[in-house]
Amino acid sequence: MYCVICPGSKNISELELQKPPHSTYSSAAAANPAAEQEATRKDLVSLIVEEESQKREKNSGLCFPVPVPHPVILEIGCGSGAIALSLLGKMLQSRVIAIDKEEAAVDLTRENAQRLQLQERIHILHHDVSYSSAKQLLVWGPIDFIVSNPPYVFHEDMASLDAEILCYEDLDALDGGDDGMRVIKTILALAPSLLKDSGSVFLEVDPRHPDMVENWLQAHPNLLLILRAIHKDFCGKPRFLHIQKQSR
Repeated sequence: MYCVICPGSKNISELELQKPPHSTYSSAAAANPAAEQEATRKDLVSLIVEEESQKREKNSGLCFPVPVPHPVILEIGCGSGAIALSLLGKMLQSRVIAIDKEEAAVDLTRENAQRLQLQERIHILHHDVSYSSAKQLLVWGPIDFIVSNPPYVFHEDMASLDAEILCYEDLDALDGGDDGMRVIKTILALAPSLLKDSGSVFLEVDPRHPDMVENWLQAHPNLLLILRAIHKDFCGKPRFLHIQKQSR
């Protein structure tokens, strides 16, 4: 058993849950201590909540405010559902599409959603994200926010991970490839076909990745994605990226 934080109606409450075995896209955080995993969840959630709040404040300040649709969020690699369900708890009009390639993780997210009575606002899919995923993921139309804590460990760093981590996690759940960006690149290549104009991607990454991601985006201008902000973790390391789709 381990502790995963999930939302109540407004406050975050603590639940004891079975860990999903080898959740491919959400297990990179397993390389972190429990406190850091919890900080990661809080930071990703708070960044999205803050961005949505700023969008609504900006709209309300217009002379003729336009109706703002309820936000649609996609989490890639939902694991136990902690991030997806926290967002539903914080953003009461939001809807979430949560995917994971591991069936056990999908089942656990569904169980937690039902336990918290959030199942009406979440669509959970057993799905391996790929460049051809767009049609399956647009069940509620274009997406406002994509969030993911993907595998981002550089392949050369895998051997230096603690033995406990290597025994506890599927290597594929941690290994981000030679540059740690195997899944990150897939998410970013897919994002323009999913996001609304000015929609955002929020990612947890290795501290070496911000410059690498920015260079990769500049080399792929057709994606119309820009690195808007880099946020530090509680250790002061650049850890979270906010990437935004430009309007055509």
